[in-house]
Amino acid sequence: MEAGFSSLIGQLLNGLAGASSLFLVAAGLSLIFGVTRIVNFAHGSFYMLGLYVAYTLVERLSGSIGFWPALLLAPLATGVLGAVVEMALLRRIYRAPELLQLLATFALVLVVKDAVLWAWGPEELFGPRAPGLEGSVNILGRPFPAYDLLLIAIGPVVLGALWWLLHRTRWGTLVRAATQDREMVGALGVNQAWLFTSVFALGALLAGLGGALQLPREPASLELDMHTIGAAFVVVVVGGMGSLPGAFVAALLIAELKALCIWIGLVEVGGVALSFSKLTLVVEFVVMAVVLVWRPWGLMGKPQAPARAAGDAEAPLKATGPAARTAWLALLAALVLLPVTAGVWPYATVLAADVLVAALFAASLHFLMGPAGLHSFGHAAYFGLGAYAAALLVRAAGLPMEAALVLAPLVAALGALVYGWFCVRLSGVSLTMLTLAFAQITWAVCYQWDSLTGGSNGITGVWPTDWWAQGARFYWLTLTLVALGVLLLRRVLLAPLGYALRAGRDAPLRAEAIGIDVRRVQWIGFVLAGALAGLAGALFLLAKGSISPEALAVAKSVDGLVMVLLGGVQTLAGPLLGAGALTWLHDTVARNTDYWRALLGATMLLLVLAFPQGLAGFAQAWWARRRGAA
Repeated sequence: MEAGFSSLIGQLLNGLAGASSLFLVAAGLSLIFGVTRIVNFAHGSFYMLGLYVAYTLVERLSGSIGFWPALLLAPLATGVLGAVVEMALLRRIYRAPELLQLLATFALVLVVKDAVLWAWGPEELFGPRAPGLEGSVNILGRPFPAYDLLLIAIGPVVLGALWWLLHRTRWGTLVRAATQDREMVGALGVNQAWLFTSVFALGALLAGLGGALQLPREPASLELDMHTIGAAFVVVVVGGMGSLPGAFVAALLIAELKALCIWIGLVEVGGVALSFSKLTLVVEFVVMAVVLVWRPWGLMGKPQAPARAAGDAEAPLKATGPAARTAWLALLAALVLLPVTAGVWPYATVLAADVLVAALFAASLHFLMGPAGLHSFGHAAYFGLGAYAAALLVRAAGLPMEAALVLAPLVAALGALVYGWFCVRLSGVSLTMLTLAFAQITWAVCYQWDSLTGGSNGITGVWPTDWWAQGARFYWLTLTLVALGVLLLRRVLLAPLGYALRAGRDAPLRAEAIGIDVRRVQWIGFVLAGALAGLAGALFLLAKGSISPEALAVAKSVDGLVMVLLGGVQTLAGPLLGAGALTWLHDTVARNTDYWRALLGATMLLLVLAFPQGLAGFAQAWWARRRGAA
């Protein structure tokens, strides 16, 4: 009994050390969002940079100035870099739609990752122990790292310092005022540009400090950015966007729940073995989902005004004109005849099939983001559900491929039916984060249910039947199903359901007043989008022959967002053009350089700055101006 109690105390102390590190990152993210209203996806990159820079500075300077001064120079350097990023990039997109800001900061993630790869290489880097804190202390008969005790103390100290800075200085007063009303602060003559820069630099410094302090505990690796930003988003959302005390409480709650899961370990309930330690991958997202459903503004946050959708200024949809119809038919004919080029370019149909699957996935996400105004950050959940359903129907149930293609979208639609019931009750950042939580929960189930889904290895060896595999038959089947799916989405948008979706997006109160059940209409749209994403997943499975949990990961959802935003949210052709552009960039850039992420990110940044309305939106506007001039 005593051993179990001491083990529990040890795990709770480990949780406190992890909570302090998580709070440092989340505090910076919360400050940045509170003032600039930018959901900074690149915040995890500053954490990673803090650790890498600390490694280099300690290695080169600890002999001359000592370990601790060298370590603390790293967050200062990260803060300076944050100020440079804010002035060079973010100032240009403060008034852009929030999803476009998210795309720009994600592009920055790609650039920073490859910059770190170029500077430090792909191997993990292990730092030295902290001088004077190399050993451990005895707590209830168990050794506990002395350095972790320092980390436990740092969290409350930083919280107190931030509280003093925000409540006892003029700068802090301006920051709190900007959090409440940025326009009023500007009207009072405050230089908003420098205020925003200073806040962003402080946020980057806190993230860098969190990374630098991990040097004696964990190695520097290229995966830290994505892993850290996911956990930081959860903490900020659970605590309340912009609330530092809320971030501290949420970091404690999530870190201690993970510690408890590790302590409980494997238990048997009713003859069934349950591994609580596996829940550490998903417990924070379960907490976030529960909090968002119960209290969308977080534990200690305040309700915010509903976010305006990116499609607020969208022109009314019109039936396709003769010229556009001719162009679409010509494109379809070219795709049908593409296998003729197989002798000249054998890879053509493979790349075209990838583009078609990506186009259907992007079109289903666009249906939610544009006309419905529902910003989903977890659309990969339905793509993955469709793919896994098709694989299990073929491998486990022994059904033919054709039956799997029919039933897999229904399984994805069922998942969207359940998740959508909760999601349509939220808007803005809360909605985005809830969709992310559901996607991560689905990913964790597929990742850990080895007996059903194959775990991290996934399911392999699922190919089209022999008849469909001959020649270009499966390619033509993919083209047919994708064309029918895209056509269905367009017909729905021009039907009463589509008009009701746009009414609920642009003027929900007026829509309710004239008898439209906005939530029910959005729920129907959510299910339809999930079904078509599931069809895309099933086609992806059969084209590649396998499926793994990566199909449900955050990166897949981000790919969908990138395709929609690159093409343009306001146009129905946008996601199709964006899917072609991103797939081509992935294929071309990745084959020609080891630093393809940096080139892809730089291209995305250029497109965001040059064509904020997307490629299709820019082309549409240019054509309208030309016709007007004529």
